[in-house]
Amino acid sequence: MIELQRTKYTDKEIYSSLNPLVRQWFKEKFKDFSEPQRFAIKNIHNKENTLISAPTGSGKTLSAFTSIISELVNLSEKHQLEDKVYCIYVSPLKALNNDIQRNLLEPLEEMTTMISNLKKKQKENLSKQIKSKNLGIRVSVRTGDTSASKKASMLKKPPHILITTPETLAIALVAPKFKYLISDVKWCIVDEIHALANNKRGVHLSLSLERLQNLAGRFCRIGLSATISPLDDVAKFLVGLENGKQRDCKIVDAQFIKKLDLKVVSPVNNIIEASFKELQDGLYNILDQMISAHKTTLIFTNTRSATERVVHNLMDRFPKKYTVNNIGAHHSSLSKEHRFDIEERLKQGKLRCVISSTSLELGIDIGHIDLVILLSSPKSVARAMQRVGRSGHKLLDKAKGRFVIMDRDDLVECALILKNALEKHIDNIDIPKNCLDVLAQHIYGIAIESINHIENIYSLVKRSYCYKDLTREDFMEVIKYLSGEYASLEYRKVYAKIWYDPDTEEVGKKGRLARVLYSTNIGTIPDESFITVKIGNQKIGTIDEGFLERLKKGDIFVLGGQIYEFKYARGMTIQVKANPGRPPTVPSWFSEMLPLSYDLALSIQRFRRLLEEKLKKQTKNQTMSFIHDFLYVDNNAANSIYEYFKEQYLFSEIPHDKKILIEFYEFQGRKNAIFHTCFGRRVNDVLSRSIAYAISRTEHFNVQITLTDNGFILSADRKLKALEGLKLIKSEELEDILKLAIDKTETLKRRFRHCASRSLMILRNYKGHRKSAGRQQISSQILINACREISSNFPIFKEAKREVMQDLMDIKNAKKVIKDIENRKIKIKIQDTKLPSPFALNLVMRGYTDLLKMEDKLDFIKRMHNMILAKISLGK
Repeated sequence: MIELQRTKYTDKEIYSSLNPLVRQWFKEKFKDFSEPQRFAIKNIHNKENTLISAPTGSGKTLSAFTSIISELVNLSEKHQLEDKVYCIYVSPLKALNNDIQRNLLEPLEEMTTMISNLKKKQKENLSKQIKSKNLGIRVSVRTGDTSASKKASMLKKPPHILITTPETLAIALVAPKFKYLISDVKWCIVDEIHALANNKRGVHLSLSLERLQNLAGRFCRIGLSATISPLDDVAKFLVGLENGKQRDCKIVDAQFIKKLDLKVVSPVNNIIEASFKELQDGLYNILDQMISAHKTTLIFTNTRSATERVVHNLMDRFPKKYTVNNIGAHHSSLSKEHRFDIEERLKQGKLRCVISSTSLELGIDIGHIDLVILLSSPKSVARAMQRVGRSGHKLLDKAKGRFVIMDRDDLVECALILKNALEKHIDNIDIPKNCLDVLAQHIYGIAIESINHIENIYSLVKRSYCYKDLTREDFMEVIKYLSGEYASLEYRKVYAKIWYDPDTEEVGKKGRLARVLYSTNIGTIPDESFITVKIGNQKIGTIDEGFLERLKKGDIFVLGGQIYEFKYARGMTIQVKANPGRPPTVPSWFSEMLPLSYDLALSIQRFRRLLEEKLKKQTKNQTMSFIHDFLYVDNNAANSIYEYFKEQYLFSEIPHDKKILIEFYEFQGRKNAIFHTCFGRRVNDVLSRSIAYAISRTEHFNVQITLTDNGFILSADRKLKALEGLKLIKSEELEDILKLAIDKTETLKRRFRHCASRSLMILRNYKGHRKSAGRQQISSQILINACREISSNFPIFKEAKREVMQDLMDIKNAKKVIKDIENRKIKIKIQDTKLPSPFALNLVMRGYTDLLKMEDKLDFIKRMHNMILAKISLGK
């Protein structure tokens, strides 16, 4: 049973469960137990599976380890501490693993010192049985970076607490000597579970935990998480099932124990009327003011390029205040050494400000942060809470965050994020299900461990929450692939990795190199590389793979200030042609942008509907009063929201959760259909591709797509029957239509390569040689065609389509939208216009972001806005 932990234990109850030495250390180190500790320590002492969700600095890591250390000290006192691993701590971050090791060694050393001091002073001996001054409890980190000599020493003196990553845990399960050392594990802690549960690293870990349980028997599972929802599903993911029934888990929900100090801040009084210079001056002046008023500030942007831009501007505008000695950038494109240096200087309090993209969201110890600034919308409530939670290092400190908005859509998004955060409404995550590429990798690992019966493997897999609904048919298709039933794949150097005997129904490994191949190709994170852009044989430049995923034939983009049309891709090279007369459909920064969560999008839409109702019936004062009551914003922000919605209302219609607006608009000879569908980019990706595919099939011409979180534009050089295209889409047929729409796309080709690599169809490492991402892509192009010939349901090809539709896009919620249109819960409104409506301005301008300088873009928006106001004043 999954249940919320309601019992809060007293100090006496908690202390009574702890070893006297640990009890004394805790009393001297801390004044009191934190909220998560009051709920969790006793549970873990009783070996009850526990999920702890609490903000950074709330003591959740110590909640997990206190009882474990106490048990190990008990064993040490009795001289029963064996040379084996008692606790495995798994984290997605290597840097966090090193922090945890330091944070565990410190209390163990302090306890050792306590023993020594107690003996010297001849005080009450808390540990009479301990003869030496050393507890003898060992803590070690084992990851892909651990040297061979350190790994060898662990075999002689294994750590009692092993700190590792999901990938290294999977390797340990097939390592004959080390596997023995983890065969009696009593606890497993999964930290930062929110960063694992919604992706394939988490799926991979869920199967590793079931394999560990087969090896070690039942162990206590402990999950540590920042803000996440729904907690019930995350708990189910953590503990899995037994005999088809959910294992027990207690949930400690302390997500909102920190007080929040949140505000939405505008750098200028009127964003739409501000010039580029006013906006930039206002932005950097307000950043400087906030940084100057605090000791240490962490600024989050949404892209790597924005991170570098903010650092450069602060140093350029305030050279006496900000230098390389007190300000720095942190993002994934920077070297590991640079990131580590920034983290260390931040911990030591040597930096006044660090600007980061997403790389500092997770729980690396970065010391005390006074203020977190979120530059532009973080696109989800959970992400906002995780970012803001980096401030206020101590439990009683306030988490202080400021949302600095850059346009009116940003203002609305951030205002709704702030409202949901303060009212404790968190977006739901999606946990991937039935990932056949990860399944293939693990079945190979299980076969390497020992010869196994097919039913044992199937039942083990079904114990994972991620595979509880796995069909027998899909399972056997993966077995067929791995056992080499498809002869055509051998011609493409994809050989059998296991053997399967249908008579005995046993499975075993094939080949002497099985363990080496498995260990050197394990994991779910794909290799990424840059794509070379060419016209014929002439190299134009490079783009990243995430950007290429968005491109389809005919798409327009900017590279090096020039405009190109995408023709096709081969391997890691794409061919383009110059097309200077067309606006871009995919801006260069698009692949970096975070998608708006579906739940937050619905929250924005509901607010739109409520405000439309007020605008129809009430005065400005009454409507402003509603905005103040509904949102936590100041007068300037409330007025900006009012004016924005009022303009849209007077010009056209306000789209919302019960109404989709389609604007037909012509610009520079191209016909555009603007769909106001604020459902987030993942849902809009499904809707736009499906409708564009339906139109192109019936009208026999290509349709270009421009996509954002708030809607999408379909465009062509002739009249678009967009409404008819929408009507062709039926909810029960949407998945089939989308499969056809993505079939020949770069998105599917790239995702197939990732899935082929995870399922070991493509080996990234073979006999000491590493295959580049480019060579992998060439191999995958050959294999995808082979898979199509075998069957459209070949498991790895099927998984690539599932990953695109469910993980990259959001087919589930797109179906809901289409179903609501069919049931007339959502109405469709049509508008023919010579000008885009106020809500469409940012959507229309998106393609021009690379083409125009920022100041030109703002001037363009201002001119369009003035034309809109003129049209409104003339009664449309």
